[in-house]
Formats: sequence, structure tokens, C-alpha cells
Amino acid sequence: MTLSNKQKQYLKGLAHSLKPVVQLGNNGLTEGVLAEIDGAIKHHELIKVKIPTDDKEEKILIMDAIVRETGAAKIHAIGHILILYKSSDDRKIELPKR
Repeated sequence: MTLSNKQKQYLKGLAHSLKPVVQLGNNGLTEGVLAEIDGAIKHHELIKVKIPTDDKEEKILIMDAIVRETGAAKIHAIGHILILYKSSDDRKIELPKR
């Protein structure tokens, strides 16, 4: 899924007030966590995921794996927070035109 910069900015604005719906635990990225992220993104379309690790390279690998496994678009990553978007059949969020 490719989004224009305008669409990403719009989604970042919507995500600003959101709290993380999934937080990785001590076990890291497991099948259960991926299933939880996938279910949350199907329900909400736009979610935040908290990845509490201080290792920068590990954090990038985890974020890339989440994006790859869920098929979602990475909107923004700042600190320990990853913002993901994936449109559902219901289309809860109406994106601006490109």
C-alpha cells in the first residue's frame, strides 16, 4: 500500500490522540502479538504499537517485521511508538485525495 505524503500527514494527525493498543512484552514479537496487532488493525484501521526496547537495531527489525507480516502501511515511528494503517472493508477512515 502506497500513501502520498498528504495522506500520511492526515493519518499522523488522526493518530496523535490515540493511545497504543498493543504493547510488546518481554518475549518480543510472538505469533500471539502479531495476531493481536492484526486483529486491532482490522478493527480500528489506524493503531499505535509500543515497542519497549532500547536497542535501536532490534527496534527497527521488529517494526519492519510487523509491517511485513500485517501488510499494513508504516505511517510514522517515533521513539518506542509505531503508527500503522491498513484500510478495512468497512472504510472507517476516509483518506484525502492524493
